Amino acid sequence: MLKRLFGCYKPIIGVVHLLPLPGAPKFKNNFDEVITRAKQDAIALENGGVNGIIVENYGDIPFKPEVGLETVAAMTYVAGEVTKVIKLPFGINVLRNDAKAALAIATAVGAKFIRINVHTDAMVTDQGLIEGKAHETLRYRRTLNENINIFADIFVKHAAPAYLRPIETVAYDTAYRGLADALIVTGSSTGKPPLLEDVVKVKKAVPDKPVIAGSGISEKNVKKILENADGAIVGTSFKFNAITKNPVDEKRVKKLVKMVKQLR
Repeated sequence: MLKRLFGCYKPIIGVVHLLPLPGAPKFKNNFDEVITRAKQDAIALENGGVNGIIVENYGDIPFKPEVGLETVAAMTYVAGEVTKVIKLPFGINVLRNDAKAALAIATAVGAKFIRINVHTDAMVTDQGLIEGKAHETLRYRRTLNENINIFADIFVKHAAPAYLRPIETVAYDTAYRGLADALIVTGSSTGKPPLLEDVVKVKKAVPDKPVIAGSGISEKNVKKILENADGAIVGTSFKFNAITKNPVDEKRVKKLVKMVKQLR
């Protein structure tokens, strides 16, 4: 499935971390700046050789489990502008966990996938208890666009399970009861890599589903991670000085992508 979407095995998906959007506490009343930064980051990622991108409202802290109409409108507009300057397949992630908003935006702008932080089970987060709504998401996707793939996190970062179950069990249920198309394994927080043993366990539990490493991928660990994962989402290590809030550094992108090409 990943080869069909991204045109290669072991794809690298770069992240466009949006600046704060209208309505967010840290929005600077300059929407043009948001658009410009998003386009610059997307171009740098494409020029650096990534195989796809994902656009997310990273700057909208503190997050809400579900966003307002102003966020949906802003993300749709920005993502539409990004599509004008790149040719890569791309996805949408609406933080903290608004799958319906992500599906609506993805349908409007032609995105190929969405990321859902909590698709099944329940997680305790700084937004409170977030429960998976796979039943709603899958039915809503059916009314909009069944070709949009669902990439679902397993024990997502910045959260803890409300009730502890083996990661293999959660992965199996997310894939075969929640009907996720691909699974994402992360570390404990942004920029922290997943435990290699977790990647291995999830892959063994769902051998016929793509398993993607979703945080903390860098030149130091990409080889070991991709020996076990089917792809990776890379954000922080592509930024200037590896600081998440900074713009994308095209040179850093090229360096890691070159390593991945050698691994393939």
